[in-house]
Amino acid sequence: MTQFFNKITDLFIPGRLCLFGEHSDWAAEYRQVNPRIAPGYAVVVGTNQGIYARVKVDDQLIFKTVNNSQVFKLAMTEAKLLSMAQTGNFYSYIAGVAYQAKVHYQVGGLKIDNYLMDLPLKKGLSSSAAICVLVARAFNQLYKLGLAIAEEMELAYQGERTTASQCGRLDQACAYGNQPILMTFEGNSQTVKPLMVGRDLYLVIVDLAGSKDTRKILSQLHQCYPVAQSPWQAQVQNYLGNINQNLVQQAVKAIEAGDAVEIGNLMSQAQGEFDRYLIPACPSELNAPRLHQLLDHPPLQPYIYGGKGVGSQGDGTAQIITPNSDTQAKAIEIIEQDFPSMKCYPLNIANTNSD
Repeated sequence: MTQFFNKITDLFIPGRLCLFGEHSDWAAEYRQVNPRIAPGYAVVVGTNQGIYARVKVDDQLIFKTVNNSQVFKLAMTEAKLLSMAQTGNFYSYIAGVAYQAKVHYQVGGLKIDNYLMDLPLKKGLSSSAAICVLVARAFNQLYKLGLAIAEEMELAYQGERTTASQCGRLDQACAYGNQPILMTFEGNSQTVKPLMVGRDLYLVIVDLAGSKDTRKILSQLHQCYPVAQSPWQAQVQNYLGNINQNLVQQAVKAIEAGDAVEIGNLMSQAQGEFDRYLIPACPSELNAPRLHQLLDHPPLQPYIYGGKGVGSQGDGTAQIITPNSDTQAKAIEIIEQDFPSMKCYPLNIANTNSD
């Protein structure tokens, strides 16, 4: 037992980048009350940046992070965990997952030392979901729960939904790491299909150094469901349903072929369709002048194939795809020179072909 308690496990959980299909996860949940709504589809991949931690078994729930000198400690009782989860602060995510693990698996506590975090926070890269997956995986590995990745994702999802978060189901896809996956959403269920990658892909994630109100975006878009009350609400449902499905199906083929040119074309097409159909639902947030200034920046065009917004969209984060590592570096140089407040993060997706 002493050896069990003293074992230290190293974990790394990346952020999550939705390459295609943002918002389609929660939209498809409305199929439960309106079956005419189309299923949701998304292509998701883990970022190269993430959350690093050393974890071990403990009697309490203890969380230490590089972002705060305070060490969080909480007794592993269902009442205390649930109470903390509903506070809405950073530690609510940790307590929410611990609460679900306690209820469903009767686990003890954890000591988590988050000694490094290079994942940008609140930038549409699912930093909160990464924390939840980290806690779920720690419980799974240290208490030998035998959970598959999809089950870890479900534990993390239920933990995050125990808080005030209204996250969709694609956020926890960071559990799959740097493996691109196709996610399909049907009502309250999901399926996951890992994707092969035909060639190395070179992307750049760009923190636009802008501002957006994610809650307002989601609130306005949710008003379009479950039954559209106006033509523009019907357009939102059409984009997040049939149009998105077609774009994602084409993107899957391009990724498996390693066709960066086509991926770039599809990103630009997706952004154009998003602007056409979704901006009317929340123009104050989705007009996104900084995003479009970046995507249309003339000096950048020779070095990229295309790009689009990330997450809920707005002026939070962008993604662009480049031909190779040299053009990736050049694109980063141009962005950081011409837009000094913006910050770039390379994302390399490796070829999975065995030959």
